[in-house]
Amino acid sequence: MSDTAPRNRSENPATEPAADTPKTPGGGTAPAPDRVRRGGGDPGSRGRTTIADGVVEKIAGMAARDVVGVHAMGGGFARTFGVVRDRVPGGRSVTRGVKAEVGEVQTALDLEIVVNYGVSIADVARAVRENVIAAVERMTGLEVVEVNIAVSDVKLPDEEEESPEPRLQ
Repeated sequence: MSDTAPRNRSENPATEPAADTPKTPGGGTAPAPDRVRRGGGDPGSRGRTTIADGVVEKIAGMAARDVVGVHAMGGGFARTFGVVRDRVPGGRSVTRGVKAEVGEVQTALDLEIVVNYGVSIADVARAVRENVIAAVERMTGLEVVEVNIAVSDVKLPDEEEESPEPRLQ
């Protein structure tokens, strides 16, 4: 090639825009669409999510009730009051017997349960703990640091359900 021959524009690719780079109205080049970053980072990390104690309590209550051997949630007075509330449409409380303390990334739970007679309380408590931890962590993303379980009663086979006598007949 002689010194007088015209140079090919692609000889210096570092200074020339790629053929597929879009042109701006003023004649310059615009950054490729895949290189544009708006808002700085992953959209999932923009903002903050807070989870109320009651949400965690409902999840834990449902998970605990799913375990075989759990007869009811809550103790004496709470269960008696709950039976009345359960008769009211929409009154069933899945949070009965559950107390949650929720932080930014962790939660701790206290559960009060009634077990069926004849089951291994240790096995039921272990299963409740595992089920509650799995459900809460899966649904909320919070780390469950502890699940304290208090067994407040045993449901005997011949016991009737605690329900007050109806006032109207």
